[in-house]
Formats: sequence, C-alpha cells, structure tokens
Amino acid sequence: MNKDVFRKLRQMLMEELDLSRELSDKEILDVIDELILNQIKDVRLALKEKVQLRQELFYSVRKLDVLQELVDDETVTEIMVNGPDTIFVERAGKLMKWHKSFTSAEKLEDVIQQIVGKCNRVINESMPIVDARLENGSRVNAVIYPVALNGPILTIRRFPEHPITMEKLIALGSITQECAEFLEKLVKARYSMVIGGGTGSGKTTFLAAMSEYIPRDERLITIEDNAELRIRGIDNLVRLEAKMANMEGAVSVTIRDLIKSALRMRPDRIIVGEVRGGEAMDMLQALNTGHEGSLSTAHANSARDMLSRLETMVLMGVDLPLEAIRRQIASGVDILVHLGRMRDKSRKLLEVTEVCGFENGEIRIRPLYQWQEGKGLVKTASLLNVEKLERAGIEL
Repeated sequence: MNKDVFRKLRQMLMEELDLSRELSDKEILDVIDELILNQIKDVRLALKEKVQLRQELFYSVRKLDVLQELVDDETVTEIMVNGPDTIFVERAGKLMKWHKSFTSAEKLEDVIQQIVGKCNRVINESMPIVDARLENGSRVNAVIYPVALNGPILTIRRFPEHPITMEKLIALGSITQECAEFLEKLVKARYSMVIGGGTGSGKTTFLAAMSEYIPRDERLITIEDNAELRIRGIDNLVRLEAKMANMEGAVSVTIRDLIKSALRMRPDRIIVGEVRGGEAMDMLQALNTGHEGSLSTAHANSARDMLSRLETMVLMGVDLPLEAIRRQIASGVDILVHLGRMRDKSRKLLEVTEVCGFENGEIRIRPLYQWQEGKGLVKTASLLNVEKLERAGIEL
C-alpha cells in the first residue's frame, strides 16, 4: 500500500475527528469510510487494500498503530522497534524484519506515551527510559531522546495468551517429569527458591509454572516492577506493583517499599518477580524471619553466579561485611534453579542446586540436577536438607 496515501488520509482523519470528546469506535470508522470513499477516487486500490487501509487508519487513532496487528498475533513473542522505520519481530525464536513502519517518529512517540500513560508511568527528556505493560500483560520497555539516538526505541515481550504450565514445559522438553515432581514437593514443603538465567531464558514463565504448586489455601503476595505474573487458583492473592515518581509530585514506591509493606500483611509466601538491586536484602530478611517458601527470579549465568549476583545486589542496599551477607543467603535461600536458552532457541532447565550452608567463609552448594550434553537433565545427587519435607510429611 502506498505510504503517501496513508499519510494523506491520516492527516485528514485527525483534522476531521473531534478529539475534545470521547469518540466511539463506530464514529471513527464512519469518518474513515467516508474519507476512503471520497478522497482517493483517483487511486486504484483493490477491495482487500481498502479494507487493510481502513483497519490501519483505525489502529493509528485508537490502538497501537502498525504494532496492533503484531500485538494481536499469538505467534509473535517479541516486537523490537528501532526508530520509526525499522521493526523486528520474533516468532518461534527466529528474528525477522517486518515490512511495515511508522509514518513518523512523532507517531511512534505518541504510541509510547499512550502505553506508559495507561500504566501511570511517565517518559520525557528528563526521564527517557521506562518499563510498562500492555493490557494483555505484555512487558514493555521504551527509550526516547536524548538517550535513544536513532529515534524512539520500543521493545515488547509478549507472553502466551494462556499461562504455560509445568505439564507444557515437560512436553516441550524444558524439564523432565522426575525433576518437575521433585520441585513440586519442594514448593509444597516451603523451600525458598531463586530462579536464575539470562535474558529471555524463561524465568518469569518458569516462576509462574512453579507457583501452580503452592497450596490453594495459602495467602500469597506478589511484588513486581510491572505486574506480569498470572497466578491462578489462589483466592487469597495480593498483587503489588512498584510505581515511579511523576511530574505531579507523587513519590515513587519501590520494590523495597513493597517488600516491607508486604511483611505487615501476614503473607504465607512472597513472590518477588525479579530482584535487581538493594531489595535483595529485604527479601533475604523476609526469608530469614519466617516467610519460607518464597520465590523470586534474578539475572545470572549459572547457579554459582547467582550467589555472587545476590551478594552484589545486597551491597547495593546496605553496607555489610561480605561474611554477614553470605550467612544471610545461606540461611535464607534453599534452592537455586538455573535456566538457559540453547543454540536452537529452546529454553531448558540446566541446573537445580541445593544451598548447603556456610563454611570457611564460603556458601556451600551441591548440584542435584544438571543438564548434560547428549543425556539431557540428569540427577547428580540427593537432597541433604530434608527437614522441611519431613515437617510437611512429604516423602521424596
């Protein structure tokens, strides 16, 4: 379709619409139909092209412009907008350039403002980076001028319409039935776990799948930067989301603030969507003060690296001797789960590691399951700390 035709009609459409009031979808479509009928008589367009033009004009006013088609497409897992002219799409782990683009950088920025505004977030030259979410739960990151040099940058991570269960992960070969049953027992017995992995390794998906094992009669509080987790089947559920400061003078509410507040809500367990900084200390204190069975995720390259990351994040929040931090981690965290993305783009559970305690200034760990080339996920050792399992009356 001719871009000049689209730009001309869109400009006329914006002039025709009465944006001083809330317009219905029908009112907008009526104006679009009239423009297509009367303003492009001299342009030869097939019926299919006219239908497509009608839809794109509507999306440009009411929804996410050219991106709406991709957001509605269940096969799309990631949308990467590198300025108004370049859009990349990920399907089934493969990246490809998309043939459509925005009419201008201003229109792309309008879409970004629309997304962040609905989440009560702010993005401008003084705060040029923001995390947000779409109504369907997709994760959004936006970066604008002066940080982004080649136009506004928008990245959308789309989650499946239906949450991926542990059964689905087993069917996909991401985890074995044996290991899944082992983790189920640990969750029910209230072992505290941190799920780690690189970007795109499936940490949030795995955390949501693990939460299916939490007993239905417990009180659960989820804490996230952007509410993405879809926890099902738990009635006594409280969902908390961090909030940025804005231009109207409203102060920020951080993950640290939410963890402290959650402890006063009498939770059985706390789920922290992702630990990134000083809030790691607050989470460890929660784990060490009777809130066992809590779950969280963190970026890491291995189970051992996850411990180093936790140490670093705690130091971002408090100035404590390294030995004191390691003792806190060793007594608060029971299990480390490490995920990875393979060369074929599939996501696998690569390691389940037990935290065995603190000795000679180091945290002792013991791999229980490990991914081995040609063999898959193999059990390498038995759990040493079975006290919580025995207390819960669960047999391995």
